[in-house]
Amino acid sequence: MAGTVFVTGASGFVGSAVVEELLARGYSVNALVNRRLIAAAGGRVHSFAGGVFDEKILEEGMRGCVAVIHLVGIIFEHAASGITFERMHVEATKNVVDAAVHGGVKRYVHMSALGTRPDAVSGYHKTKYVAEQYVRASGLDWTIFRPSMIHGPRGEFMMLVNRWVRGISPPFFAMPYFKTRKRGGIAEIQPIYVKDVARAFVDALEKPQTIGEVYPIAGPERFTWPKFYNVTSRAILGRGKRVLAIPAEYARVLAKWLPHLTPFNQDQVIMSQEDNTADLTKFKRDFAWELKELEETVRGYGGQLR
Repeated sequence: MAGTVFVTGASGFVGSAVVEELLARGYSVNALVNRRLIAAAGGRVHSFAGGVFDEKILEEGMRGCVAVIHLVGIIFEHAASGITFERMHVEATKNVVDAAVHGGVKRYVHMSALGTRPDAVSGYHKTKYVAEQYVRASGLDWTIFRPSMIHGPRGEFMMLVNRWVRGISPPFFAMPYFKTRKRGGIAEIQPIYVKDVARAFVDALEKPQTIGEVYPIAGPERFTWPKFYNVTSRAILGRGKRVLAIPAEYARVLAKWLPHLTPFNQDQVIMSQEDNTADLTKFKRDFAWELKELEETVRGYGGQLR
């Protein structure tokens, strides 16, 4: 495809990996950033400082582009600052999609989330679904990805895991997870490496068969939370560490009444009650490459975690 791609959230965790992948494939990037400007990379990256609600910046940034990759999303709401799931998932997506339509940029790749569906139980997933519907009705040549939990050296969660492994963040002595009501009491997760997510997004630009498709994407392995912690602690520290099961009902009370003392919110507790796994048949059919295993990648970047 080659040309210039407009990327929202370009300086973020996933955005940085997507920009790196685009540059490696010979693309130029118009990067929408809120704070940190991106290095120019030989003149192939142009940073546009602003947000997804600045119509002028969106218009300028998309001018001359061959595609838009929309990555902006949040995990935590800050309602007092106007940062809500509705605003950052639904309204932001509408702004970016409308700017692409008005600017004549036909190709559009969208970041959603695994678990997104019309009957979702969390506000996070409900708003992700509404955003998806707007994308579908846009008339653009869209592709939607629904990644599972994304891991990598700049990811906030993996940095928290690193601090738990090393005993420098509460609860210090153990690695906590939320016990579920399901049989066995433990949900399954299928974490995916951030560079695999970036590769998939850029691959989609070059695969016409992905237009009009929704792809659940996840890593190649399924873990319970204790198993995930065992693998990551061995990769980071060379040995396993104790895990701590917290009843979900107790965690929700903590998140509601003592939000400043917990590293999680009510929506995350709600989402933890469901498996976060994916059927990769469709992805493997259309992309035809193998996703990286968890332990291999964590060993590779463990020294970069803070």
